[in-house]
Amino acid sequence: MTVMNSLRQWVRESIRIIEADFQRSADTHLIPLELPGLPGVELYFKDESSHPTGSLKHRLARSLFLYALCNGWLKPGAPVIEASSGSTAISEAYFARLLGLPFIAVVPASTAKEKLAQIAFYGGQSHLVDDPTQIYAESERLARESGGHYLDQFTYAERATDWRANNNIAESIFQQLRFERYPVPSWLVSSPGTGGTLATLGRYVRYRQHETRVLCADAERSVFFDSYVSGDRSLTLDCGSGIEGIGRPRVEASFLPEVIDAMVKVPDALSLAAMHYLARRLGRRVGASSGTNLIGAIMAGRYMLKCGERGSMVALLCDSGERYATSYYDAAWLRAQGFDLEPLIAAVEACAEHGAPLPGTLAQAGLG
Repeated sequence: MTVMNSLRQWVRESIRIIEADFQRSADTHLIPLELPGLPGVELYFKDESSHPTGSLKHRLARSLFLYALCNGWLKPGAPVIEASSGSTAISEAYFARLLGLPFIAVVPASTAKEKLAQIAFYGGQSHLVDDPTQIYAESERLARESGGHYLDQFTYAERATDWRANNNIAESIFQQLRFERYPVPSWLVSSPGTGGTLATLGRYVRYRQHETRVLCADAERSVFFDSYVSGDRSLTLDCGSGIEGIGRPRVEASFLPEVIDAMVKVPDALSLAAMHYLARRLGRRVGASSGTNLIGAIMAGRYMLKCGERGSMVALLCDSGERYATSYYDAAWLRAQGFDLEPLIAAVEACAEHGAPLPGTLAQAGLG
């Protein structure tokens, strides 16, 4: 057998392994969350924490591996490298282990230690970088010097996912809503990490000719919102986001503003307060990006009420809060960072349950 035939056989077997793993996994749940403060608006959370690796990024990692395999970029025994804030790397370490490939995650040094432990659990290595803005260049260097492949989620997220069908997250949401009071949601709400999930949501609703709108809830230390408003894709920051997994210091290639109908920029403290409120309502911990999405959903819901609309919304519950036990859920850590969340948690509760306005003035675009 020639080397080329041997490689093709390895690729075929690798794809079979990933597809078999997919068939063993059930779809994620759609959880209703009652919001008395938004009468006539029915909110659901798409619980992506129930994936085998515990986050929304499980979908992305699967797609990135299949995309790289079908493009001929992965080789037996060659390392796979990724720049990540943790969750994508956890999922990619899982798939690398399935295929018997070495995996190196290039992550900010501030990444939650629980995430680093999960990367190690799946057999991956964590390469820590002090400056979060340098994870891209460091990943490229490691791939070049090791003869491995840099998956580059920030470039390929939007194109690796089949946005038309194949049980992507958008198709799954619409299938799960079909017996609900409002089967076509008025809004889909997601925060941006790579921008790939928003691209899938926005493309899918256009392809299926739905009236559904897409809202992007951005983090405080991130350039996506400002780029969306200004149209300037060259914007950068010299720091990373305070909400792990979302917000970027540069406008990633997978961020497609043309398929987004509205954006809000959520202060970190409010994201964390909404996270704690949501955790109390659900009876389990959720990640901070889910808090960001809750604020985005509340703003979209208030806009619906203002316009006299009734209907449903779906926001993403991106990952479990267990990954942040020593940070976002640790009282000492929160105090050290200068967060006093209880008044804000009470304000989120008053808004969600009694219709009070959210505290402060949140930057928004596309909501009237």
